[in-house]
Amino acid sequence: MKLKLISALSLYAISCTIFAELEVVADFGGESTAYYFDAINNESNEWSEPPIDKAVPERPSFEMALPIKTPEMDPGIVQDRLLNLPGIGALFLVGDDELSRTWLNQNADKLKALNAVGMAINVENTDSFYKLKLLYKEGVISPISGSDLAIRLQLTHYPVLITETGLTQQVP
Repeated sequence: MKLKLISALSLYAISCTIFAELEVVADFGGESTAYYFDAINNESNEWSEPPIDKAVPERPSFEMALPIKTPEMDPGIVQDRLLNLPGIGALFLVGDDELSRTWLNQNADKLKALNAVGMAINVENTDSFYKLKLLYKEGVISPISGSDLAIRLQLTHYPVLITETGLTQQVP
């Protein structure tokens, strides 16, 4: 009986505190938190920043990516190296320099036979990029930074052909 009485009184005490009104212990003012809740109803208010007008072109183009720079790499001689990169296919890196243009001109047909995809990793302007594209004729070449590949494959020079089995300047 005593246990039932204690249990009943405990439940009564707990239920009274559950329905108690909240009491603000301290409010030191400061900044409004409304800014943090703007995304919830997404309505403009005095704390909202004006929308930024980001014009999107109708057709994206390669010119938007230029200039492309890969500071980790420059034109030079590449030592052949064996690699194990299953699924990578054939990929070549070139830049806007005499060595790359000569290499691409000499190897364009062989690269196309391999279905190689080109990365123009150091190109200053549109004219330079289109000269590289013209050398590769109907092949695919895009202006893309080679920094990630340079770091991962420890590359310092280009032009280079990267295949599943290795990297080389001698196109088979």
